[in-house]
Amino acid sequence: MIHMTTESTSHAADIEAIDRLVATVEHSQQNKDPEEFLSLFHPDAIWTTAHGKILIGLDMISEFTRKTLPTASWDGKVTYEVVHVLFIRPDVAAVKVRQRYLTPGEESEGAPLYVLSKQADGRWLMTACQNTPVVTD
Repeated sequence: MIHMTTESTSHAADIEAIDRLVATVEHSQQNKDPEEFLSLFHPDAIWTTAHGKILIGLDMISEFTRKTLPTASWDGKVTYEVVHVLFIRPDVAAVKVRQRYLTPGEESEGAPLYVLSKQADGRWLMTACQNTPVVTD
């Protein structure tokens, strides 16, 4: 994993927590587990799917996720890797992720951006996120 931030030493514990959050995203996607995935969102989160669908608030995100994740076509072969963390403030981080779908004959890649906010209890939650497909030439 590559972490490039000007304050990475002072944010070591936060970077570890962010890595764990992204690992949980990966686990929830591999296991098509909507509840695990939804536990990572701030109640007021906004999400834009890879196909441009805008979801505002946990209720909309939950409805979409519970409908689509269990029937997703990637057969559990998906990976997520943190490639860049930028701390906007000590409690707000922009996280660039490399997402890879590894289904034979259908390999593809995404480049999600997660804006995370640190809660009073120390947990990081996804607050504003956009999933973007990578188009190869």
